[in-house]
Amino acid sequence: MAERRMFSRVVYLTPATIRQGESSWTSNVLDLSLKGALLSTPEDWGIGNETDYVVSFKLHDSDIELSMELQLIQDGGDYLRFQIDHIDIDSASHLKRLVELNVGNDDLLHRELAQLTDLKDTV
Repeated sequence: MAERRMFSRVVYLTPATIRQGESSWTSNVLDLSLKGALLSTPEDWGIGNETDYVVSFKLHDSDIELSMELQLIQDGGDYLRFQIDHIDIDSASHLKRLVELNVGNDDLLHRELAQLTDLKDTV
């Protein structure tokens, strides 16, 4: 099967909070990309609509918190696959740096950033 993924994923295991409206769940980030995140499904998960989720988590050994607005793409039982709808500039910078450090290939990172920009221009 051919790989359809446009963005490299990096394994990044850390506690996270998922919020939607007045609801909040404790979860764990499993991996990240410039376009989305994979999180573990909380035990008390109660799915709402597919949009308007906010996920936040702190970087390891740091007070830096990343926060992003997400759309639920897939509820896979044990995991939740989200696509980033909006991310503030500070969180985006930290996410970019996290991916950059883990991908280890500047050309690949710049190509993915260009693809991300192209996707935003078409929306």
